[in-house]
Order: sequence, then C-alpha cells, then structure tokens
Amino acid sequence: MFKHILIPTDGSELATLAVDKGMALAASIGAAVTVVTVTEPFHVFSPASAQVESSRASYEGDARAYAEKVLATARDKAAAAGVSVETHHKWHDSPYQAIIETAVDKGCDLIAMASHGRRGMAAVVMGSQATKLLTHSKIPVLVYR
Repeated sequence: MFKHILIPTDGSELATLAVDKGMALAASIGAAVTVVTVTEPFHVFSPASAQVESSRASYEGDARAYAEKVLATARDKAAAAGVSVETHHKWHDSPYQAIIETAVDKGCDLIAMASHGRRGMAAVVMGSQATKLLTHSKIPVLVYR
C-alpha cells in the first residue's frame, strides 16, 4: 500500500477538504504525509490581480505569510490525526510541475489532491492543475471533488 502521500493545497475550501481526506487516508494506512503549497513568482506583467496591485516585496511577503498559514493548518490537522508530516512552500511558474518535483524529491508514492472542476473556457483560461498532474505524473494521483 501507499507509504508516503503528497497533498498539495492552495488553501481554498475545496483543497482544505482534500487535506482532511488525505490526512484521514494516511492515518488509516499508516502513511507519512508531505504537504506542499505552490506560489507563482512575482511578474511585472501579470494577469493576476494580486501581482498587479502589489510591489514585488509586498507580494512576496503576503505570499509567504499566506503559505505559512496554509501549511500551519495542515500541520495542525496532521497532529490531530496522528500523522507524520513535512511541509513545503515552493515558488514556481507551473504549480503542477512543482507538485510533481516535490513528490519525486520526497519519495512520495501517491499524490492526493482536490480538483476545482473547472470546465469550458474557465479550464482553458485558468488551467486545471489536476488535469496537468494526471497527464504528466508517473506517480498515482487521487483526486477529491
């Protein structure tokens, strides 16, 4: 069975539910967990409102604070479930690539994540990290919806 589960989260409500379910799975099978959150680096020209409205320093500071909040919540959930956890904040232009790289680097044998279920133009414009992971990962992916 699985021994080390990677749980990526962006801190959204749906991703937080996937963290809960991933922790419960890990606890039930005695697996360790790595939780990762990925932040896209600051770009001067960006369609992301958080970057347009911020300077590099304020964007990066806010992103670090948000990531730490998300990861602290995951650590608390792991402690409550009795699960061994390691957390990481990564900066990457392609979150799905950072997730795969983290899973490989940490020796994870399962990725358990949420899918926001974007379809149509929203999926084209915003992309689907779950779809990209399913397409590119050689590690099994469990998608919660």
